[in-house]
Amino acid sequence: MDASPSLEPTEWSAALEARGLRCAGRYARSVTASLERVWENVLDWEHLPWLHASAFASIERLESGRWGWRARVVPRRAGGSARSQVIEVRIERERGRYVSATVEGPGSGTEIWTQLRVLGPDCTGVEVQFWVPEREPARLASLGRSLVGVYERLWDEDEHMMMRRSAELAARQRESAAGPLELALGPLEALRARLPVRVELGGRGFRIVEVRGELFAHATRCPHLLGPLEEAPVEADCSIRCPWHGYRFDVRTGASLDGRRLRLAPSARVDVDPLSGEVVLRVQDPGAP
Repeated sequence: MDASPSLEPTEWSAALEARGLRCAGRYARSVTASLERVWENVLDWEHLPWLHASAFASIERLESGRWGWRARVVPRRAGGSARSQVIEVRIERERGRYVSATVEGPGSGTEIWTQLRVLGPDCTGVEVQFWVPEREPARLASLGRSLVGVYERLWDEDEHMMMRRSAELAARQRESAAGPLELALGPLEALRARLPVRVELGGRGFRIVEVRGELFAHATRCPHLLGPLEEAPVEADCSIRCPWHGYRFDVRTGASLDGRRLRLAPSARVDVDPLSGEVVLRVQDPGAP
């Protein structure tokens, strides 16, 4: 990227045009998320092939830091495999903007500039400009429509994730280890007929599942960035996967299955009275975050 991110909008427009780029389109919206959540999302390269599975097949981080990140990505294309690209995202937090540039592969030279503005405590304005190395008017217009459509979908998905994360952060602040540690779940056979079941105990969410004939309870909050696990399918190897970043956990133990040294918490066990058949959920580590 040759255009300096310190340039004012009129200046960087002129600088980009001088390098042969043309503005293919613009996209503006507001998102129900604080500026802090949005910057967190911009720096989160890891979520692209999971949250945005319709657009990205895979990603490999090359480098990252407070300045942004560079990664090799494989876009998802209908009907066949796509060539990889190297994308670089550079941020200028003090000016409230960042640029995502394709530096290698298909679309090389494309720069997508995004300006962020605080509209409220939990509302951020987003303005995007798409600059591409294309001069032919019809092709330029077609690229613009395509990019606007893609970005509308990506921001919809990002907004949902940011709103859920904000809600989980607020809920975690309200939680206390002093709450009840047991919850009666009723007769075993009646419970089995309703599985999987999501419950709350001590302000924490759990899901009761049956694996290989045995009942287990796992926390419904991913320990990475508090992603939602209450609807994650239980795989044949007894694992669940976070839909935001693909982190995997064993539902029986809560242990990480991908080497990241994380664990679902708090942990709980499902006890069945051998005489009455009544089921009780018991929290084992109420002080866990």
